[in-house]
Amino acid sequence: MSSEADDRAVSAPGSVVDLFCGVGGLTHGLRKAGFRVEAGIDLDEQCRYPFEQNNGARFLLKDVVELKGDDLAQLFEVGQPKILVGCAPCQPFSTYNQKNDDPKWRLVERFGELISEIKPDIVSMENVPRLLEFQGGKVFEDFRATLETAGYQVQSQVVFLPDYGLPQRRSRLVLLASQHGPISLGKPTHRPEQYRTVKEAIGKLPPIEAGGRIDADPLHTSSRLSPINLRRIRASTPGGSWNDWDDELVAKCHTVQTGKGYRSVYGRMRMEEPSPTITTQFFGFGNGRFGHPEQDRGLSLREGAILQSFPADYQFFRRGERVQFKALGRLIGNAVPVLLGQVIGTAIKTHLEQHGFKRDA
Repeated sequence: MSSEADDRAVSAPGSVVDLFCGVGGLTHGLRKAGFRVEAGIDLDEQCRYPFEQNNGARFLLKDVVELKGDDLAQLFEVGQPKILVGCAPCQPFSTYNQKNDDPKWRLVERFGELISEIKPDIVSMENVPRLLEFQGGKVFEDFRATLETAGYQVQSQVVFLPDYGLPQRRSRLVLLASQHGPISLGKPTHRPEQYRTVKEAIGKLPPIEAGGRIDADPLHTSSRLSPINLRRIRASTPGGSWNDWDDELVAKCHTVQTGKGYRSVYGRMRMEEPSPTITTQFFGFGNGRFGHPEQDRGLSLREGAILQSFPADYQFFRRGERVQFKALGRLIGNAVPVLLGQVIGTAIKTHLEQHGFKRDA
């Protein structure tokens, strides 16, 4: 088990179940806030090892659509406030997905149905801000109305995560709901001049070359670069783009009118600023401004995980297994940042204690 995930003291009142838990970013943050997490539920078997290895909680391979309220209710610790959290898959609402026929968006509706069935004390949902606009806002407003009808007081806001210390320019929609009264996130902790930077987050990791790795940490490995892409990254400056290159380096697709607007690809990050939003393809130099600020390579998998605020020793696969960039990039990029989970957990803990709930020693 990761040293960050050993059996820390459970100090917060409440018992948590994490729907759509992924590799455990939200759960890990809640544990840092002092909560006992009973179980995580997800449809992706690849999430089992990192979730259980780092969090000391059960992983249940289950489709939330088929999950019954009675079975979910039995997972909570008896005598403690029930806290149900989750991040329904956000791909249907992403700006990278222009289709509206993805059936995954109905998981938000199913989340609401489960809440109505078991009526946990506290609910938290995290998602992309575009959910507010999806189908004219109907999906989100219907979810909110479901909770209000069930007796919850609901608060939601779009959070810019550098305001809370994440070294990444990432915005997320956070909803909190309580059966016990108004609930809200704590105030931001960082002003723009205090934002955590790429340098603070990953500046001390051992240098590697494109395609290289560190044996002591197999996750600190980067993708190979073709000869042309190696020339391109050497011609790139932090914060720049392919528009700065000599003509011979520019891809043909970017010379036509339809490609000229894609200036946020083939770029380097700036060392003294937060990183761009970490996507599922952050390990690819050509997939965004994911070039290392100083080394001639894309981000390593470990660097992407740290920018998502996972501890530097968080284990994503068993030692000896082959590193799969596409699979691990998806798991890391889709994760709820651990820091956001801790911010949410702290808000829930404060709220419950204000209403007289305390965890017995």
